Amino acid sequence: MPERPGLLRRFFLGLWRLLDFSRRLVINVLFLVVVAVLLIAWFSSDKPPRLEADTALVLNLQGDLVEEYTIGPREAAVAEALGEQRFETRLRDVLAVIEHAARDPQITRAVLVLDEMGSGGQASLREVAAALEKFKASGKPVIAWGEGYSQPQYYLAAQANEVYMHPGGMLTVHGMGGTRAYYKNLLDKLGVRINAFQAGRYKSFAEPFTRTGPSPEAKEADVYLLNGLWSVWTSDVERVRKLKPGTINAVIEELPQRLSAVGGDAARLAVEEKLIDGLKTRDEFRRGLLDAGLPRSEDDDETFRQVSMYSYLRHVHEPLAGDAVGVIVAQGEIVGGDARQGRVGSTSTAELIQRARQDESIKAVVMRIDSPGGMVQASDLIREQLDLTRKAGKPVVVSMGDVAASGGYWIAMGGDEVLADAATITGSIGVFGIVPTFEGTAEKLGVTTDSASTTWLGGATDLTKPIDKRLEQVISQLIGNNYREFLALVAERRNSTPERINEVAQGRVWTGAQAKERGLVDDLGGIDEAVKRAARRAALGDTYRVEYIEQEPRGINRYLSLLLGRVAAFARAEFGWESAARALVGMSPLQMQRELELIGAARRQPLTAFSYCFCEFRQSP
Repeated sequence: MPERPGLLRRFFLGLWRLLDFSRRLVINVLFLVVVAVLLIAWFSSDKPPRLEADTALVLNLQGDLVEEYTIGPREAAVAEALGEQRFETRLRDVLAVIEHAARDPQITRAVLVLDEMGSGGQASLREVAAALEKFKASGKPVIAWGEGYSQPQYYLAAQANEVYMHPGGMLTVHGMGGTRAYYKNLLDKLGVRINAFQAGRYKSFAEPFTRTGPSPEAKEADVYLLNGLWSVWTSDVERVRKLKPGTINAVIEELPQRLSAVGGDAARLAVEEKLIDGLKTRDEFRRGLLDAGLPRSEDDDETFRQVSMYSYLRHVHEPLAGDAVGVIVAQGEIVGGDARQGRVGSTSTAELIQRARQDESIKAVVMRIDSPGGMVQASDLIREQLDLTRKAGKPVVVSMGDVAASGGYWIAMGGDEVLADAATITGSIGVFGIVPTFEGTAEKLGVTTDSASTTWLGGATDLTKPIDKRLEQVISQLIGNNYREFLALVAERRNSTPERINEVAQGRVWTGAQAKERGLVDDLGGIDEAVKRAARRAALGDTYRVEYIEQEPRGINRYLSLLLGRVAAFARAEFGWESAARALVGMSPLQMQRELELIGAARRQPLTAFSYCFCEFRQSP
């Protein structure tokens, strides 16, 4: 019979069991509390708030304006802390809310409060502006107020019948532009050599790694594109604000003198230049709406009766049955296989297209593209699925968002019809490849290597040695062939010839308006127009529904994203990581990450051809 433990030992064993039980109990209770809170939030969020008569819709957009949510909860927390991922608002939700509210008799006006709005592409902003224009045409006014306005915030605020700003605020409009980092000097110091291959003299992807500044061709293309985008922006704002053409450029050009004339008061300058209608504090703005006849809120008698955009969204429902136009969103870089949110995977996107093709209730497809491109083969696999859908008798209309360039444009060639916004960034018909080699790095570190293989090609991918001349010839021929295929594809779909397409290709980017002039798109229009045209091609009449075919986080994951995003937002605000990164390298951490990821992909697959464009110019706060 085993000996019984001593008293002291039994005491400590009992104490340990008690502590262990208490720890497990506390953890389980906390877990159950969190689950209960999330479930309550989940189920309660599905119940739309009760609307009273004469309610104002408050369009309080938060975070970046996107086509679809980009990342999951854990990634969101890290990215938010790094300053790249704020809360996001989907463009489709904003458009649906405004369209529904225009017909809702309970909603009598809209109030734009955009202080928490982040960045937005110009094409997306123009779609929201068009929706606001229709809202005003229904006889309902739009009024805007802000503590201040960034450039994207002001673009939307300018669409309002009346625009007000806090007396201590500032309206910041600076034009279009961006910063690109060049790594050649750094790579030289590290002993890294970038072997670049390209088809198209404007295809400038490799320049940050092979030059210390842009080539004349790249600079020419960038300036032409930016001037085109800025022309659209200024003409839109000057039209709705009833300003003379050229007013905004004149104010920016003479800003020091004009600001001096008003004693350095930026808010007063905005009023005198008629960019806004007046200056009011938040309380003064609220009182003004109450004095104009809006009823007081039942929850707070100091403000007017209102419903936020996110609460009102629960009133918007699409029918669940009947013939439909299916919408598939391709947002982000194009890669092979399955892709996480925020990227376009050849396999995962092909599955969505296949699902739409096999769904008998889906009578037509709209392919919404917001992508700067990526891998050539992945782009072509997605286009092939669109071709199969058309051959199956279902029309395909392509709708270009903020950017549909390079591989994004390649995908667009799978449509019966291609629509772009005037401010879409598109084209960039070109192909490139890069092979980084590290012979200099190995020498600096005192590392030598040796390899054995049965053919020269087996050893040619040893990146610790200079690139083999024969491998250079192979890659050059592959890139040239891919470019010829790209030209032939575009020529066939655009009813042109490869020679004529080559004149507007060469990797050059265009605005949507410039692309239409050159025959690269069929017409100008947004997602709503694309859906209407798809329905018309499928002979659906006016009675059809719109169904987004997607894979996205639902249920508890949605609330985990929200919770983790809040925590990470606090960390970013406290430590200011985004500002530090921009100050050091002149670009955001995510932008730098994307560039370096492509280099990594090229290192792993040296024979892979890419059709990619660093041509996204999102307007940031």
